[in-house]
Amino acid sequence: MARFHVIIPAAGSGSRMGADAPKQYLNLHGKSLIQYVIKVFDQAIKINTVHVLLNQEDAHWRSTYLHLSSKLQVHYCGGDTRAHTVLNGLIAIENQVEAEDWVLVHDAARPGLSNRLLNQLLSTLEKDEVGGLLAIPLADTLKRADGEQRVSSTIPRNDLWQAQTPQMFRYATLKKALAEFSGTPTDEAEAIEALGLKPKLVTGELQNLKVTYPQDLAVLSALLSSS
Repeated sequence: MARFHVIIPAAGSGSRMGADAPKQYLNLHGKSLIQYVIKVFDQAIKINTVHVLLNQEDAHWRSTYLHLSSKLQVHYCGGDTRAHTVLNGLIAIENQVEAEDWVLVHDAARPGLSNRLLNQLLSTLEKDEVGGLLAIPLADTLKRADGEQRVSSTIPRNDLWQAQTPQMFRYATLKKALAEFSGTPTDEAEAIEALGLKPKLVTGELQNLKVTYPQDLAVLSALLSSS
């Protein structure tokens, strides 16, 4: 029977936040963002292992984080890009997983993933031939800008979704997709698509947003306070 493994790439600098530490270490209601992320996977019965991927120069990880979960392993294998980091992580755990095991890749700065939503993703995809990802149908009108930041066209939003994480695929398929991708994929699903496969979209939640800019932290704080 296939097992479930989580990879959390946390090797980025979070420069767009303008903070002193990478954004996964920012405080939200008394805990770092990555603590929220690890906790939700620790509580999920189906999840077997959790792997945090750090940069070799990471100076913010503390020994206290090591005891957040008995499922947790830390790998100092950060690459130049997110995709490179994830591929390094897949290589690092290859002796612990089978080709058909599921791998869930989740952002270290996406702390609003709920237990209910995670379980929905797992139950929806565990028998799927390809795998898939959480995503939200776009509600806002999209505009394409020209070089002067003026509207050049309006893009129909029908059938457009905003990708979230976790993104869940078979170990061997994901490793092959990332290793063979020409260029740098923006997420794991894009690499899977390049193999000619079609990931399934599973409806996500607004509070499962990724903290990228300072205002995102404020929005997420309000959402979690009201939930």
